[in-house]
Amino acid sequence: MAKQVAYDEHAIKTLDPLQHIRLRTGMYIGRLGDGSHVADGIYVLLKEVIDNALDEFILGFGKRIEIRRQGARVEVRDYGRGIPLGKLVDCVSKINTGGKYNDDVYQFSVGLNGVGTKAVNALSCFFEVASFRDGRYRRAVFERGRLLREEEGASDQPTGTYVAFEPDPEIFKRFEWRDEYIAKRLRYYAYLNTGLQLIYNGQVFASKHGLKDLLAAEIGEEPMLYDIVHVKEGRVEFAFTHTNAYGESYFSFVNGQYTNDGGTHQSAFREGVLKGVNEYAGKNFAGEDVREGFVGAIAIKLQDPVFESQTKNKLGSEVRGWLVPIVKEAVERWLHAEPESARKLLDKVAANERLRTELAKIKKEARERAKSVALRIPKLTDCKVHFTDKDHPRHEESSLFITEGDSAGGSLVQCRDVETQAVYRIRGKPLNCYGLGKEAIYKNEELYHIMCALGIENGLDGLRYNRVILATDADVDGMHIRNLLLTFFLRFFEELVSRGHVHILETPLFRVRNKQATRYCYSEAERDRALAELKGAEVTRFKGLGEISPAEFGQFIGPQMRLTEVDIESMSEVTRALDFYMGKNTPERKRFICDHLIVGAV
Repeated sequence: MAKQVAYDEHAIKTLDPLQHIRLRTGMYIGRLGDGSHVADGIYVLLKEVIDNALDEFILGFGKRIEIRRQGARVEVRDYGRGIPLGKLVDCVSKINTGGKYNDDVYQFSVGLNGVGTKAVNALSCFFEVASFRDGRYRRAVFERGRLLREEEGASDQPTGTYVAFEPDPEIFKRFEWRDEYIAKRLRYYAYLNTGLQLIYNGQVFASKHGLKDLLAAEIGEEPMLYDIVHVKEGRVEFAFTHTNAYGESYFSFVNGQYTNDGGTHQSAFREGVLKGVNEYAGKNFAGEDVREGFVGAIAIKLQDPVFESQTKNKLGSEVRGWLVPIVKEAVERWLHAEPESARKLLDKVAANERLRTELAKIKKEARERAKSVALRIPKLTDCKVHFTDKDHPRHEESSLFITEGDSAGGSLVQCRDVETQAVYRIRGKPLNCYGLGKEAIYKNEELYHIMCALGIENGLDGLRYNRVILATDADVDGMHIRNLLLTFFLRFFEELVSRGHVHILETPLFRVRNKQATRYCYSEAERDRALAELKGAEVTRFKGLGEISPAEFGQFIGPQMRLTEVDIESMSEVTRALDFYMGKNTPERKRFICDHLIVGAV
C-alpha cells in the first residue's frame, strides 16, 4: 500500500526562479540532449546569448559579433551599446528584467520574455558577463545562477557586451559541442542580417543578398527553373524559385529566429504566392500544382510575436491579414516584370497539373488493389495512439518501427508498447527510387503501403507517427535497406526528414555477461570495457535483430532507447549524396569503396 503523505501547508513549496529553471529545464530550453542534435539545449543557450547581440545590430549598433569556443566554454562579444552598468547583474539574474519590455527600445526582438540570458546563467556552472560603456566597465561572475563576485572600473575597451558560459554538467550530464551545428546557425544569422559579420573561431559568416543567398546555398547544384525571386519590403523579406524536385521546401524566420516547424507566416506566404500566380494567370490553379517543386524562404519582423513554445519553433501570431496581400502583390509585380520567368513558372504549374491528372488514374488503381487486401495495411501492426491525436497526452511518443522480415518484426511486436509503438515489416529490399517519378510509389506495393501507413500521401498534416524509426540489422544488407528507405523518403517526402521525424534505431552489437551481471554493448570499445570490468564473462555477437529475444529487445525500445536522428545539412548535400550512392555511377562508387576499404582481422 502506498505511503500516505499529509497534504497540508508543509506540502506546498515555493521555488525561486533560478531553482525553477534548473528543476524544470524543459520549460525554458526544450530538450537537454548531449549536443548530437542541432536542437539540443546547449545550442539553445548559445542562441539566447547571440540573440541579445543580434538585437543590438538590428537597432543599428555594432556590425560585428565575435564567438569563440574552447572546450566546453563559449564566449560571445558584441559591439552594441552594452547593458546599462547599474542593471548588469539584474539583467542576467532576475527573471522578467530587461529592456525588451520597452517598445521604444526594442521593437522587433526574439527574446521578449525576459528569461533567455537568465536561463543561460542558471544552467551554467560558470557564467561571466561584462558591459563596456562610456569609458567604464562592470563585470560579474556567477556559478549556477548565484553571484560570486563583481567589479567596476575605467576601461578603454570598445562599447558592447561580453558573455562567457559553460553548460553545467549537473544538468547536461555528458555533452559535446559540434562546430557544424554552430556554423549552421551562424549562417542563418548572416542571411537574415545583411551587413552583419559573425566570426566564429576565425571563420567569418556574412551575406550580401540575404535570403537569396540562403536559397542558392541550400539548392546548390540542383537546376533552378528560373532565377531566384527576391523581395524585401519593410518588415518582410522572401525569396523563392522552382526546381524539379518533389514536394515543397521552406525556410521561415521571425525576428531572426528559425521557425523550423513553420507557423502562420509560412502558411500566409504559401497562400500569397498561390493567389499572386492565379491572379496573374487568370486561372484557378490548385495549390499543390503551384507548390510542387517550390523552394521558398520568408523572414518577418513582428512586434510581440506569439510562439507555440519557449523554444520558438512555430509562430502562432495572426499575420495572414496583412502578410498575404504583401506577398500576392509582390509576386504579381514580378510576374509582369519578368515575362520569360513567368512563362517558365506557368509551364511548371501546367506540367504539375498534367502529372497530377495522370497520377490520379494510377492512384485509383493502387487503391483498388489495396481494397482487395481487406481494409488494413499488410505487414503493419498498429498502435492505439497516433500523432494526429493531438489531444492525447502521449501523441508525440507515437512511433513506427520499419524493420526487415518477420523474425525481427516478431520480436518488436511482442515487446513493444502497444499504446504508442507500431511495427511495419518489409519483405526483402525495397525499390531504389532514385531517378524515378512519383508514379513508382503507386506501382510498387511495398512503397505504397509504407506511404499509407504513415498517412503522408497529401503532405505531413496527416502524419500518423511522430517518429519513423528504421530498425535494420547492423550488417551490409541492413545498411543497404536503410539507404533504400532513406532514398524513398528523401526523394518524395523530404520534409519528413528535414522536420526531424526520421530516426535510426541503435541496437547492441554484443552481449557481455557473467553470473553476476549482463552488459549490452553498442561498439567494440564498449565491449572491451565490459570485458575488463566483468571477470570471466562470455561474449555474444548479435548478427541480426532477430537473434535478440523479445524479453531482451524490450529494453532497447523502452525509455532508454538509443536513436540517431537523420539530419539534413542542406538540400544540395542531399542531391549530391543520393546521386553518388544511389545513382548509376557504379564504377565511381566501386573506386570509392576500394579506396576507403578497411581490412582487419576477423
